[in-house]
Amino acid sequence: MGKLWLGIRSVGMTVLFPGIVVGYLPYRILAPVRVPQLDEWSWAQYGGIAAVAMGASALVWCIWAFAHHGRGTLAPSDEPPKLVVKGLYRYVRNPMYAAVVLILLGESSVFSSAGLLLYTSLFFVVFNVFIIGFEEPRLLSKHGTEYVEYSKQVGRWLP
Repeated sequence: MGKLWLGIRSVGMTVLFPGIVVGYLPYRILAPVRVPQLDEWSWAQYGGIAAVAMGASALVWCIWAFAHHGRGTLAPSDEPPKLVVKGLYRYVRNPMYAAVVLILLGESSVFSSAGLLLYTSLFFVVFNVFIIGFEEPRLLSKHGTEYVEYSKQVGRWLP
């Protein structure tokens, strides 16, 4: 039952957090936008689909790593009890946030939406402040030297 319950929690938190950020809120921003027909697409829109696919794949991989290696979910109230440094976390400390930004950039490109691009920029700024002001200090107090060493070796946003 432990693995099943962890899986259910992971799916639930995925629908709740990234689902709102990359699904519901963009839908609300894009509601007045006409969806272009496939034969009207530019290379930028095809590139946007690729970005959404890469971001979604990375997000699923990270959520799986949290559940499999860390035994937790992406919810701050249900985070992994141990520091996850496997998978994409070997290359950047915040691959879930980076994946969400990639999805949003892809959506902005697919729909040629300046409003969605502005939303993406605001999302990045707000979550960067959240990461620096709340998440990193909490991880430091929880994991101590292990997190310090990890931070020295792995960049926040770039490998």
